[in-house]
Amino acid sequence: MAKVMVLVGTKKGAFIAESDEARKDWSLRGPFCNTWPIHHVIADPATGAIHGAGGNEWFGPAIWTSKDLGETWTHSSQGLAYEAGKEPVSAAWSVAPRDGELYVGVQPAGLFRSDDGGATWTHIEGLRDHPSRPHWNEGGAGLILHSIVVDPEDSRRIWVGISAAGVFFTEDGGKSWEPRNRGTRADFMPEGQRYPEFGQCVHNIVMAPGMRNRLYQQNHCGMYVSDDGGKSWDSIEAGLPSDFGFPAASHPRDPDTVYLIPLNGAAEGRFVPDAKAAVWRSRDGGRNWEAKRAGLPQRNAFFGVLRQAMAADRREPAGVYFGTSSGTLFASADEGDTWITVAEHLPTVHSVETLVLDR
Repeated sequence: MAKVMVLVGTKKGAFIAESDEARKDWSLRGPFCNTWPIHHVIADPATGAIHGAGGNEWFGPAIWTSKDLGETWTHSSQGLAYEAGKEPVSAAWSVAPRDGELYVGVQPAGLFRSDDGGATWTHIEGLRDHPSRPHWNEGGAGLILHSIVVDPEDSRRIWVGISAAGVFFTEDGGKSWEPRNRGTRADFMPEGQRYPEFGQCVHNIVMAPGMRNRLYQQNHCGMYVSDDGGKSWDSIEAGLPSDFGFPAASHPRDPDTVYLIPLNGAAEGRFVPDAKAAVWRSRDGGRNWEAKRAGLPQRNAFFGVLRQAMAADRREPAGVYFGTSSGTLFASADEGDTWITVAEHLPTVHSVETLVLDR
């Protein structure tokens, strides 16, 4: 018997939805983290701890931690700061666990590491020392490091997504970095400058299971796949209703299955096309797409889905989950074929992640 937990970060705290392995009936706990803005909540499979990245200019940055599945929480910002004289860190945006280490992305964009479960943090200076740093521009939400992908077999290999600077990669644990954006567009740039080395507005990157060099990406300007660790990207937006969207989720076992939620466009309202909700699934690495709508609202759905607000669990068949800007959490227990509503009227959902406990 398994227990399935969906970890939800929102504009006003973290929530946890729980079900058994059937994933039909759900209960909801929260809000946690003193109703801080929580941008990303994720569980560390090595320790069982749950970590939430949050804050803003008013609260400052912090990582919240629960070691008892959400019953109690502590938070720390020790070390989450740049050197004196630099622009202060205003918020923590993303967390990635790897073999007892934690990585956190912050605003303005930078990367920190913790070796003690989030109690203290060390700045990985190599990223902000990159020669391109003076030329990074803010995305709509600011200059944020929102995506962190750590190689499951080699923690020295890390990819990060920064809006609006692009994807950067290190293979030496963060001492040196290189842009990995070849093939991704920047349509907002002048004609002839739309494929720059850096400066793209990446929205989300995820790794395919079992293929350490396959990455999927949703971008301000297109959807992409890379089979060489981001050295080059190929467009996979053909067949989708838009080239604009935020979240991506990979299947837990099949590297060719990926889920996207395109929105109607950057300047058209940023809600699901035609106000009809759909999760778009590909079973062949992005060559072909199908819209999965059963159980989702098909009229007057004027919501968006943010960059970290979709995830899959590791059950068989895989569960898929997403949360909306209007505070609804949806779930599928059959890999996206059909959907149910788990929770409504939550604050704006920033992130969705999963935790499966085998009992």
